Amino acid sequence: METAVPIQLTAPRATPASRRRMLKEKLIAAGITAVGFTGIAAIVLILVFVAKEALPLLLDPDARHEASFAKMFLPQVVREGRPATFMWQPVSDIPKVSMIPLFVGTLKVTAVSMLLAVPLGIAGALFASEFAPRRLREFIKPTVELLAGIPSVVLGFFALMVLATPMQELFGFTYRLNAVVAGVGLALAIVPVIFTVAEDALTAVPRSYREASLALGATQWETAWKVVLPAAAPGILAACVLGLGRAIGETMIVLMASGNAAIVSPAFGDSVRSLSATIAAEMGEVVVGSPHYSLLFFIGVELFLFTFVLNMVASLWTRRMVGRLSGKVA
Repeated sequence: METAVPIQLTAPRATPASRRRMLKEKLIAAGITAVGFTGIAAIVLILVFVAKEALPLLLDPDARHEASFAKMFLPQVVREGRPATFMWQPVSDIPKVSMIPLFVGTLKVTAVSMLLAVPLGIAGALFASEFAPRRLREFIKPTVELLAGIPSVVLGFFALMVLATPMQELFGFTYRLNAVVAGVGLALAIVPVIFTVAEDALTAVPRSYREASLALGATQWETAWKVVLPAAAPGILAACVLGLGRAIGETMIVLMASGNAAIVSPAFGDSVRSLSATIAAEMGEVVVGSPHYSLLFFIGVELFLFTFVLNMVASLWTRRMVGRLSGKVA
């Protein structure tokens, strides 16, 4: 009888070409890793620098006296028989540094821009991904994305010179530059962000979802509204969060089109001033090392914390939505 001879498997010997390819792959991986860690380090260093410049508000007695937390968030002028007044006048003889007018202005401009940009961006993305013919879709998407490349100063100039007067005549605003004009200009900068991310999320929904819905007798509109849109909800939420972060941190559009009046008013037709516009308008003339200087950096820390918390909440919400869609969360 013939006996089976065991076959010994040996690893193929690496050739010089394979060694070079492996070395190239390792170098590419190392480069990508280095770029990622460089970005993280840059963000951390920026935060450390901004926080260091704002620290005197807590450590310097003079700075604490002029810009205490009570003065930042409590009324600055209290008169008998009149409502309390929040004021932002950091360079007056008696500095008034209430941030309430800046918060109110930021919220008003952001609300107007999001009310316009979210429906337009999502509706445009839904049309482009589900209803538009292929040639039209190939024209719409690059055109909308091209709007994201327009500098914000150009959009601010457009809102200042083109939109302000017609909107004042149309709505009867008392002030030509106000929260609505700034919000409309800001919406032009947010729509491309929401549109692009939302359109990618809608396109990523598996085609089998659409085919199954249509096979069950649903119309194309019902499929888009009740199947595709809910399936892409996490990506659409991410698009809205990115747009909201852009709206809160935008500077030039708000600086040019809002009127820059730090007042507390419920009317959207009044002039406003945002947190980021305050930094841009006052940083160039502030005395380095003064309480006003530290206060502007403190506003920068606030903006960073707002964005960080917003992204964290959105991330948790997105994970929960994905879990519900996959059936992992009750």
